[in-house]
Amino acid sequence: MLPKRSYLLDAAYKWVSDNDMTPYLLVDANHEGAVLPTEFVQDGQIVLNIGMSAVRHLIMDKEAVSFEARFSGKPMQVYVPIKAALALYAKENGDGFVFPEEDFPEGPSTPTPFKSEKKGFTLKVVK
Repeated sequence: MLPKRSYLLDAAYKWVSDNDMTPYLLVDANHEGAVLPTEFVQDGQIVLNIGMSAVRHLIMDKEAVSFEARFSGKPMQVYVPIKAALALYAKENGDGFVFPEEDFPEGPSTPTPFKSEKKGFTLKVVK
């Protein structure tokens, strides 16, 4: 069977957001393939605000959670393999879900993180 974690993560995110609360994702920062702001890691874990007002281009699928965010004013592309997602809860009251231990299929599951194309304006002389 497919692992449950991605399904539970999606449901928990929607549930927290639908209740007008801020979804926080607890991540195992030592997981291979995770791209995280290491300066905020404590005891091998990091808590990320993945609310709509805090991130851009949020993608949650069966492989990973990825998004763009700013940390100390610096933009960063974050990539969390689904195996590294430990829990999702509401900032305001701590209610949420701790994901169960699971076996994940082995295979090519470390795609490159989403990269946005910087679009700018160009001026052109019109005669």
